[in-house]
Amino acid sequence: MSQPMGLKALMACSALFVFSQIAPAQTKVAVINLQQAVFATAEIQHDNLAMQAKYKPRTDEAQKLQADISNISQQLQAGAGKLSPQAEADLNAEGTRKQRDLQRLNEDLQADVDRDRNDILTKASQKMTAIVKSIAERSGYDLVVDTATTLYFKPAMDITKEATAEYNKAYPVSGPASTASRTAPGSATAKK
Repeated sequence: MSQPMGLKALMACSALFVFSQIAPAQTKVAVINLQQAVFATAEIQHDNLAMQAKYKPRTDEAQKLQADISNISQQLQAGAGKLSPQAEADLNAEGTRKQRDLQRLNEDLQADVDRDRNDILTKASQKMTAIVKSIAERSGYDLVVDTATTLYFKPAMDITKEATAEYNKAYPVSGPASTASRTAPGSATAKK
């Protein structure tokens, strides 16, 4: 009876020894600041300039309306008590109309900018995801994590610059922006 028990113990020890010799594969991890990688691409920077050019006439119009409103306000203040009731009413009506026009212009502009920005970011993010996958497969990474969800990582694990460089190589920018729908996120005009 002791022999089968001893045999079981020997088999258990042998199994443990064999499994301990087969070390578990170490997971290879990289990190990326996906937002930074996308915004640093030549394509996004190119599209940012295209968007500024596309929306410049409308932003100029908004600035002119704002200047007109300011001018009307100054006229009303300077002419307080000096203007006829009709002249004051006319200036107030004109100021109200220009404020309404400015508000509509700004709302329409913001909606168009947001739509264009979301379109370009969606497309660029999809392209960047494919680039990151390619880097991960080529480099043997088991996992790539966005730095936005990472508390700590060694700088050597960061592939952000590599991803941006590969994106620029895969999607080179040539000439001025060709379509009106290609606009850039986060431009100064987008903030209006």
